[in-house]
Amino acid sequence: MKAIVVGAGLGGLAAALRLQGAGHEVVVVDRRERPGGRAYQIRDGGYTWDTGPSLITMPWVLEETFAAAGLDLHSEVTMRRLDPFYRIFWAGEDRHFDFTQDRDALRAEVARFSERDARNLDGFLEALRPIYERGILEAGRRPFLRAGELARFVPTMLRLGAALPLSRFVARHFEHPRVREAFSFHSLFIGGDPFRVPAIYGALVYLQVLDGAWYADGGTYSVVEAMARHLDVRADAPVARIEHSAGRVRGVALESGEFLPADVVISNADVLSTPELLGRRRPVRPLRPTMSCFLLFLGTDRTFPKLLHHTLFVGSGYRDFIRQVTRGSGLPETLSTYVHVPSRTEPAMAAEGGDSVYVLLPVPNLTGGIDWDQAADGLRDRVIDDYERTFGIEGLRASIQVEHRMTPEDFRTELGAVDGNAFSVEPTLHQSAYFRQPNRDRSIEGLYYVGAGTHPGAGIPGVLLGAEVTCGLLEEDRATRVAA
Repeated sequence: MKAIVVGAGLGGLAAALRLQGAGHEVVVVDRRERPGGRAYQIRDGGYTWDTGPSLITMPWVLEETFAAAGLDLHSEVTMRRLDPFYRIFWAGEDRHFDFTQDRDALRAEVARFSERDARNLDGFLEALRPIYERGILEAGRRPFLRAGELARFVPTMLRLGAALPLSRFVARHFEHPRVREAFSFHSLFIGGDPFRVPAIYGALVYLQVLDGAWYADGGTYSVVEAMARHLDVRADAPVARIEHSAGRVRGVALESGEFLPADVVISNADVLSTPELLGRRRPVRPLRPTMSCFLLFLGTDRTFPKLLHHTLFVGSGYRDFIRQVTRGSGLPETLSTYVHVPSRTEPAMAAEGGDSVYVLLPVPNLTGGIDWDQAADGLRDRVIDDYERTFGIEGLRASIQVEHRMTPEDFRTELGAVDGNAFSVEPTLHQSAYFRQPNRDRSIEGLYYVGAGTHPGAGIPGVLLGAEVTCGLLEEDRATRVAA
């Protein structure tokens, strides 16, 4: 069987590895000059920055993906456990919160804010355990192709409280506002508003405590490289159309005019833009994209010890900020940012004596009406000022030697992301499981989907589990055709 994978993001590469390991002929095509998709990388002046995911969780899912292709992850990539996973600072407060895997240490962190909440930590994690087991390990590894499958799943999630808004679920266990924020912000890593996403995404907390948080030497892009070097990846090959006729996929037409015939096509393109590749109109009930991000990549000539490998800086009016970037228009009035400094763990990621600093600021997507040609410079200065004046990162501006940035316009032009979204489809209750893009197309035989917008969702574990689901469906369908 010949398969074409459209898009060399982590989901597409994972699907390609699985299919190749099963003995199929696989070609991966991608519009950019290198594989990676959102998990890209920039190198300049001795500094290296990942441009997408920087935190690896559920490492066993990566191990299984490599093993499906007859490969050993740990022979391909060097992984390091992070401790703490990240440190959280709040504007106007001296204390911080270290999120760590060790339960006693984590309990001690909570106790610095609330002794009562510290006593409730174990109960909170125990409440998340069945949500993780049923919602991630079970539901995340099977397709939701029919409404009946969702109907059978919902009562369990209701019983576990997993359909509640995540913030409300967390508030059942913790009373201090800072503790509540520390245990509910994780959904932002996949584009979800913690005040609106279902509590099933609280499993993102549990899986980190269970399996830890990891860093790959060379950055997450080293995982991309390890996957791609075993595959036939054709970069700089944008797709014009996914060809199909008589209800059956036929192959892929490239913008160069070349046609690549295929028995099956797996799309790792943004699911919101895939209808254009199929010559379809967008559906009557289109899926809603996530917010976007404003990214800064800074190379400094000195180190900043206050910045850990991962640091979060939370500004005032946190809930208003989240509402603004996910549902509002215009730039947020206050700033809350995520900072990744890989040189804290691996000094070679920066020029000697310096830091490579990756700043992520959630912002409205392109429906928010922001003119990024006009707004980007001022927003960059606001971020730097915020770090220096509010959080004490003194001398940051003067230390910058190399700088790059990425705006929602870049997400649209570079990644084909509809409305410049950063995480594909928003993970709300009505855009999850059966209501999300299914892993198999409902009308075109031989067409499948992987990636952040497909079930089960975004994030490294999400897209890897999705690739497992998609390839499982593909093999079932192939066996059925052979039997017939």
